[in-house]
Amino acid sequence: MLILGIDTSCDETSAALVEDGTTILANIVSSQGIHLDYGGVVPELAARAHLTLLLPAVDAALQKARLRLTDIEGVAVTHGPGLIGSLLIGVSAAKAMAYVLRRPLVGVNHIEGHLFAGFLADPALEPPFVALIVSGGHTQLVHVRDRGAYDVIGRTRDDAAGEAFDKAAKMLGVGYPGGPIIDQLSETGDPAYVAFPRAYLDRASAEFSFSGLKNAVRVYLAGRSPDEVARDLPHIAASFQAAVVDVLVEKTINAARALGLSRVLLTGGVACNRRLRGQMTARAAEDGIGVTCPPPILCTDNGAMIAAAGYFHLSRGEAASLTLTASPRARL
Repeated sequence: MLILGIDTSCDETSAALVEDGTTILANIVSSQGIHLDYGGVVPELAARAHLTLLLPAVDAALQKARLRLTDIEGVAVTHGPGLIGSLLIGVSAAKAMAYVLRRPLVGVNHIEGHLFAGFLADPALEPPFVALIVSGGHTQLVHVRDRGAYDVIGRTRDDAAGEAFDKAAKMLGVGYPGGPIIDQLSETGDPAYVAFPRAYLDRASAEFSFSGLKNAVRVYLAGRSPDEVARDLPHIAASFQAAVVDVLVEKTINAARALGLSRVLLTGGVACNRRLRGQMTARAAEDGIGVTCPPPILCTDNGAMIAAAGYFHLSRGEAASLTLTASPRARL
């Protein structure tokens, strides 16, 4: 079954074609540079950009796969969570195409899409396992009992990890998006230079919190001159990054051990972070736990993961009606 997957959950417009839930024929991702000047995503601008970018992305995917729109056998679209305006663009376009083509439609939870990125990246990946979904809008630990059967065992109480990176980068004056910039700056920095706090909360808890770390960065910078900050920028960035990564890794490995599982999936936009990948893999190896990390193109928001999840649901007869609408606060 050939599935068209559409994702417009935030500030990336994506359309992909995936066959039988496993073979990516095309995966087009258009990033919206219009947000750079604002230091974060502006929801109204994101929705307007999706209007401009979505149909060209669909056309580009079809051209890359050398297929026609009529070859599509199903349409999968992110219906939530995400920005309401952005989601509505994708859902409306998907419903229109499904109606005109008389093809089945399915709404996909964006978080579940990130889980299916793992199945696309590693065909040998099989539940049960623990997944850390970490991005600009989400930080969750999920016990994946089976495809379609999930228990959220922990989530952030305030900022997601990606938000923390963005806000730290803004305080440091290094630009947006913060994750890749801080990752690059940290390459030459000393992660032990500043003793930023690690918010483990209760050690047995799978919950996350990054608001205290964010405030610690603000307090540290307030006590330093601009020249000192500029001089020590790589060290400050590396120290902040280490504080985030240490907590993410420790809680993920603890969850896997508590559940008696031998596999971890690391996915979502922040999963592109090199220190996070390296530390997770090394720490997991100490406990005999394997780690699956999708390539960066499948970690960021993308239509391929939505198509893969959509295929799974359509193969079980779980199609949506044309009353499908956006659900910005949808839970996994």
